Amino acid sequence: MSQQNYQDYEEIVEVCCCPRLHEPAPDFEADTNRGKIKFSEYNKGSWVVLFSHPADFTPVCTTEFIGFAQKQEEFEKRNVKLLGLSIDSVFSHIAWIRQIEEDFDIKIKFPVIADLGMEVSHLYNMIQPAISEVHAVRTIFIIDPEGILRGYIMFPMSVGRNIDEIIRMIDALQLVDEKQIATPANWQPGDNVIIPPPQTSEDAEKRLHEKHEECNSWYLCKTGV
Repeated sequence: MSQQNYQDYEEIVEVCCCPRLHEPAPDFEADTNRGKIKFSEYNKGSWVVLFSHPADFTPVCTTEFIGFAQKQEEFEKRNVKLLGLSIDSVFSHIAWIRQIEEDFDIKIKFPVIADLGMEVSHLYNMIQPAISEVHAVRTIFIIDPEGILRGYIMFPMSVGRNIDEIIRMIDALQLVDEKQIATPANWQPGDNVIIPPPQTSEDAEKRLHEKHEECNSWYLCKTGV
């Protein structure tokens, strides 16, 4: 690959793959149903779940907003702020949220970005042209208090998200940061966690003689926290 082609490739990767895990989440300013926000200020000192939905006044999106609202206190306990987004106007957000609150007797407390110009949607790669060029797919970005992107999940328009799984992912990330461990498949809070694997042959041999609650192999040992 020539130098010019490599530079062109790097530019394509940067445009198509941004944002990337463990890199700073792109900053932006945007209008919401609760006023204008600057993301870096909204994010400062808190985790943020930034999530997009295809459109206001649609059935799957309505069930998701109800789900997020029902778990609002659970997110707050974990120092997590919610931030929604769709390519709709502020007035549409206000009207839709009012209707949800009236029809389902639940309060929507988090702001929702009105991304009519699709600036934030493109910045976070929420537009998938093969599905729609004018609606954001169901994307979730988890950003830590330092503004670093720690995880994201993308769903098709026809599949609603599991809010409990988002909370589980946040629990895992926060525990990983606190204890410097990893979580196994299907981990739930209270389950044993994975001890980081040995980095040398000597440490691998020692691991086999250490006492842990679960140790099936030199590279896979679990313990309680």
